[in-house]
Amino acid sequence: MLYRNLGKSGIKVSEISLGTWMTDLTGSAQEDEAKKIVKLAYESGINFFDCADAYSAGAAEKFLGKVLKDFPRRELVISSKVYFPTGTGVNDRGLSRKHIFESIDQTLKNMNLDYLDFYFCHRYDESTPLEEKLRAMSDLVTQGKVLYYGVSEEWTAARIEEAQKIIKEYHLHPISMIQPQYNMMDRYIEHELMDVCSKYGIGITTFSPLSQGLLTGKYKKGQPYPEGSRATHQADKQINALLTDENLDKVEKLEKVANDLGTNLAILATAWILQRKEISSVIAGCSKVSQLENNLKASGLVIPQDAMKEIETILGFTRFERHVG
Repeated sequence: MLYRNLGKSGIKVSEISLGTWMTDLTGSAQEDEAKKIVKLAYESGINFFDCADAYSAGAAEKFLGKVLKDFPRRELVISSKVYFPTGTGVNDRGLSRKHIFESIDQTLKNMNLDYLDFYFCHRYDESTPLEEKLRAMSDLVTQGKVLYYGVSEEWTAARIEEAQKIIKEYHLHPISMIQPQYNMMDRYIEHELMDVCSKYGIGITTFSPLSQGLLTGKYKKGQPYPEGSRATHQADKQINALLTDENLDKVEKLEKVANDLGTNLAILATAWILQRKEISSVIAGCSKVSQLENNLKASGLVIPQDAMKEIETILGFTRFERHVG
């Protein structure tokens, strides 16, 4: 396993990290498999474990805390997130100072921790002033409950720029990381966000490297969805919207590139993200030990330039730039 700095900060995170969004805790067999995954991750050099209070209504935090207590705390980088409802009360959601302060205490209790390494704003929250959000997160760093704080989806480049002005004006602890979705099929952060993060030394810890499973290659054009796959049971049907003929044609071509390199598409897709120096870590969720074993092979894999050019041709991505005159 290789490690990278989180942006300009001194802390180092594993190139591949373990996410718990998809962790299945519905039965003893599923929980036993999840424990094996966490143990293998640690034994394989993964030090960054990502969670959120919204995952399984807090059960994911409790599970992860219980499993990680067997490992030295100094060797672990543990994160969680705040925003989504944690109760039925009007203030049991969002990014108000009240909800942030109450949520961190519950998260630390759930995970049996004295502090979190990373704490993310899980969404933006239009109803709370940006200054209030930033002051609350900065104060958690001052209190020692959080070492670094950051933001997740829906924080645009413009919002990050606005946040930086407030941080500078009030001498707050800085935003250290952002956690956006990023993969071969969704490259929106390349338009502006990646440049802004580089400008301020903000680390990028991406999720959904396999685009909801599309980039595993298990979905084929004209063939039934594999039994038990996300496309057959995922409630929000995110993967189904991605299974277009155009995307499946790209996947078929990408699989050939992977085969020519002596690897598989899932490894190639994850390694492709890590070719970008701006990326600190790729968060990968796993429901099976075999999936984690495959993900681990992406760390340190260098994709030859001719293959990178072929991938770009297949993807056909064009960065948005507007030129006048």
